[in-house]
Order: sequence, then C-alpha cells, then structure tokens
Amino acid sequence: MTEDYSSLLKETVKRVPPYVPGKSVSETIAEYGLDPASVIKLSSNENPLGPSPKAEAAAREAAAGASVYPLADLRFLREAIASRTGFPVGSVVVSGPGMDSLIDSVCKIFVGSGDEVIISTPTFSFYEIAATICGGVPMFVPRKENFDIDTEGILKAVTEKTKIIFICSPNNPTGNLVSPEDVKKLAERSGCIVFLDEAYIEFADQESSACSLISGHDNIIVGRTFSKVYGLAGLRVGYGLMPEWIASEILRISLPFSVSVVTEAAAVAALADGEHVEKTRRMVSEGRRFFCERIPAETPFRAWPSSGNFIAVDVSPCTSREICDALLRDGIIIRSCDSFKGAGKSMVRITVGTAEMNRRVLDALVKAAGKK
Repeated sequence: MTEDYSSLLKETVKRVPPYVPGKSVSETIAEYGLDPASVIKLSSNENPLGPSPKAEAAAREAAAGASVYPLADLRFLREAIASRTGFPVGSVVVSGPGMDSLIDSVCKIFVGSGDEVIISTPTFSFYEIAATICGGVPMFVPRKENFDIDTEGILKAVTEKTKIIFICSPNNPTGNLVSPEDVKKLAERSGCIVFLDEAYIEFADQESSACSLISGHDNIIVGRTFSKVYGLAGLRVGYGLMPEWIASEILRISLPFSVSVVTEAAAVAALADGEHVEKTRRMVSEGRRFFCERIPAETPFRAWPSSGNFIAVDVSPCTSREICDALLRDGIIIRSCDSFKGAGKSMVRITVGTAEMNRRVLDALVKAAGKK
C-alpha cells in the first residue's frame, strides 16, 4: 500500500489559492475544433507585434554560449536598466521568472507566519498567492466604484501586523492608474513596505510612474517586466527598482542563475530598441481609443478607460463566461475576470491587438450581444 505523506505538507501550502491563467491557443483549438490559423489570443496582455527583431537576434547569438552559466549578478542587464531608468545599479534587481519572482522574493524577506499584507481588489492575484505561501494573511480592501484605490480605506486596514501594501498601476484588470501622490501618502503614513507593480507603465503617460519617490522613501519598491511592451513574455524576466538596502536583502535570498544568458541578452537588446517600443505604444493607444469609442456605440456593453495594453469591459446583462465562450467559438480568446476577487461576474479583459484583431473582436462582441 502506498504511504500517504500529505500530512508532511506545510499548512500554508494547503491554503494557497490556485493561479488562474488565461486560456491557451492549444486548449482552444482542441476544445472547439478550430483552424489554428484563425485563432487570436488576446487574454494575457502579450504584445501582438512580438519581440524586437534586435532582441530576437541577440537571443540567437547568445544561445551559442548556453553551455556556460550566466553572470550571477546579471551585471549587463542591471547596467542597461540603470542607464535607462537613471537609478544606480545597486538599486536594480533583475528577477526570473518574470516579476512574479520579485513579488515572491519581497514576500520572503518581509512576510512571516501571521503577518498581513494589504491588497486593493480587484487586481493581480499573485500577491495573495506569494504572501500566503510565506504564511501571510492577505487583507483585501475593495477599490472604489470607478476602480480607483481607496487610500484612506487602505490606511485604516493597516495594523501592527501589516508588512506590505500591494498596489498595481495601471491596475490589472481595470487599467486605471494610481497617482504618485497616493503612493507617497501610503508610504509616509502606513509604516509598511509599499510594492508598486508597474508592469504596464510603459503604456501610460511617462509622468504617471511613481518610481521617482524611491529616492526619498526607504519603503517603496517598484516592479516592472519585459513581458508586456518589450514582448518577451515567453522568456520570463522582470526587474525591480528599490532602495539599496532592500535590494541587497533580496539578492541574499534569490535563487542563483535564475535568468538565462539568452534571456539577459534579449532583454538588453529590447531596452535599446526604442523604435519597437514606440511602435507598440502607438498601436496600443490607437486600439484603446477604438475599443472605448466603438464598444459602447455598437453594443450594450461598457468599456472602461485604460492606461494599460488592455481594456476592461462590463458585458452585463451577459456574464463574462457567456461572452468569453461566444468569442472562443469564433476563435478569439479574451479573459473572463470572474476569477479576480471583487471583479464580479460581468467583466472581461481584452488585450489590445492589431487593428485587424481589434475589428474581429468588436464584430464578435456585436454578434454575441445580439444573441442575448
């Protein structure tokens, strides 16, 4: 008889909620019997233009040296990020896989059994997962009706057990920004670490970032990623900007060699290709405008303004599942937000695609609305 060793599991592991990813292309093809060439994926906020050609070339060249470990301190990428952001190298931490690894590391160094973290919902679910793995207790503060953060509500939720306040700006899945003034207020009045997730900040106005606050505050961390505007989601690399004292502690507990030589080379090249970034930003800006104008004009649905590379749409009186299923049958993958705590049952999130993709989505939404 096989022994049952499940009793050896940590209790915190048993409490970890599952991460719910967007539906994949292969799953959709298999489930609906679709022609692979007809399927478009607009559910995970990836860049439909792909990576920079310069990043692709750099990755191919670096692959020839894949038999050798990367530099432990990822010096070349950290220096490139420092040059681009204006931060000293000592304030830059590169994380892999993705920014998720940075969130995980921040929880590891600050959150212990019974400690609390505050999460403004609806938002990215991995904050809850990372904190729970460490034995932390997530405390949820709902956003306002327009999805702005409730700054005073967050401050009222702070207790002597609170270690981290997680904020996403632009917020996933709603797309709205958090002002630097609100970030500053939380940092100065909470007595906690404020982790600001800026995965989508490159799609917003440049003055929207709160990273300039780091120099005057020892408790602010800004996380960013190469998965979105840089089109490197499949290589899984992110980075953080933070006070040097926090950076040194994260480096102490980080897994060695967590970013490959191929990934580092691609990321350095992607940072240098401003033309590809601007092309992506223009495409997203035009696509957001198209959706925000045409969806309410041609359907009964409401499109929320967004500063990310996606838009949130309230599809009531339909449910998000009904609309996602209808679009899947047309070969279009978007994201139901019913797995986002506090998002309700009628919100979908649509990644902005190319003009042709966006037109297909709109036509499918009109078709789905007409069947209700």
